Amino acid sequence: MKKLALLLFTIAALLAALALLQRRGTAPSGPTGSTSAPLTVYCAAGLKQPVEAIATKYRAEFGIEVRLQYGPTGALLSNLRVAKQGDLFIAADDGAIADARKYELVREVLPLVRQHPVIAVRTGNPKNIHTLADLLRDDVKLALTNPDAASISRVTKAALAENSLIAGGRPVVVWEQLAARAAVMKPAVTEVAADLLLGTVDAAILWNATVPQFKGLVAVEVPELKDRAENASAAVLTASTQSAAALKFARYLSAPEKGGTVFQAAGFQLADGDKWTEKPELILYSGGVNRLAIEKLLKQFADREGITVTTVFNGCGVLCATMKTMDSATSPRFPDAYYACDLCFVPPVAAQFPEAVLLTETDIGIVVQKGNPKGIKTLADLAQPGLKLGLCNAEQSTLGFMTRGMLKQTGLLDSVRKNVVVEVPTADFLINQMRAGGLEAAIVYRVNAAPQTEHLEFFPIQHEGAKAIQPFAVRERSPNRQLARRLLNYLRANRTEFEQAGFRWRGNEAALKSKDIKVPEYLLEK
Repeated sequence: MKKLALLLFTIAALLAALALLQRRGTAPSGPTGSTSAPLTVYCAAGLKQPVEAIATKYRAEFGIEVRLQYGPTGALLSNLRVAKQGDLFIAADDGAIADARKYELVREVLPLVRQHPVIAVRTGNPKNIHTLADLLRDDVKLALTNPDAASISRVTKAALAENSLIAGGRPVVVWEQLAARAAVMKPAVTEVAADLLLGTVDAAILWNATVPQFKGLVAVEVPELKDRAENASAAVLTASTQSAAALKFARYLSAPEKGGTVFQAAGFQLADGDKWTEKPELILYSGGVNRLAIEKLLKQFADREGITVTTVFNGCGVLCATMKTMDSATSPRFPDAYYACDLCFVPPVAAQFPEAVLLTETDIGIVVQKGNPKGIKTLADLAQPGLKLGLCNAEQSTLGFMTRGMLKQTGLLDSVRKNVVVEVPTADFLINQMRAGGLEAAIVYRVNAAPQTEHLEFFPIQHEGAKAIQPFAVRERSPNRQLARRLLNYLRANRTEFEQAGFRWRGNEAALKSKDIKVPEYLLEK
């Protein structure tokens, strides 16, 4: 009897423990043994079928429960403004993402697929509908979504408004005409598609990717809408308390080998997703001067993304030479991003990094011991006899390259070089030797000297070339190009860190084409 009682007690305890786990929402372990918290994802209705299938695959592969909530994009956005909770927002168009950013509801955005509006009809096109004007005929029953709730109608409305401006007096169909003729107007694109399939209406305006999800419907392309392509994207909600887990699922959704196969099978055109890796490694080559501002930011970014960032700090001459020894198409160690000390070291690798975004700038100047015992303030003063001078190496370093150019243009190269006792790849070595007393003067960046104002003095060089501008570039063929672009966005969002390090901010300027960057003539002279 006691054994039976003990057995019943044990069973009851196990059942109670199981119930407690279920109430806490603990996800059961999957193939990887994961017990991470469930992800809450708000998804545009038109993407329901593929996203649901991808979530099922993800659950089977990683044991992570994905709780999906569907609705029209506009309605979801309104709900998120009130609820302020969840992990991901999958929006059907770029405008919804822009609105979500405006309301500070989202952070990172990963494009998933591209889609554009079409006229949808039943197979065989029984009403012979081929143009937008056909939708205004008395014998055609039209279904639309509410533009305040669904992205498809908001995008269509905007496209037709732009078309009416371009038409220059030619007769066009505008949204107001379509809305007035609509026999049905519903919140979600899938509801409108279902009405069309049932035959209660003759035509509808849907996303081109929605149509294949409903067997029995076909798309009619019209020129007014064909070029109005929009990204459907996954955005990490600001409210998410598990950014790394949310970003991992978003990467899975966007990866061509994972979510991409499901989207393609459903008729979607893929966006530019990164190659799938469970824990990506992002390789960054950076000029030494940037270390002062980005070292802490890189760790924060890696932690938020749940990835590894491998950073190689060195002189840009060394970095470019290293890159030139590698084949960018095949080498797994070729950097995904390059953060140079100055624009002049972008052209050598322009083929791999076709676009550069300016982030910061800093002055080049002369650093001396506190009190300036040698009275040094100009380039010419560096030629005084017996001076112990340190420079950066012109072949290894951006700063050394620019220093040599300025000295040569001013006719001081030979006289100043007589005093050089050390040449190094990066200016931080010069600062260390100045502090140790081994040098009496050195040419460095202002940001190198800024933390040492108690011991050293800095004098800006009066020369047109005595300013370095730091550009950030993403490798065009990188398998992690979207991840590298998110790093760029993260750096741009942390302007204060750069200014506190002594840089002047340039991060709001438009990107430059690397091939258009002109190196000053005096730097090109041999």
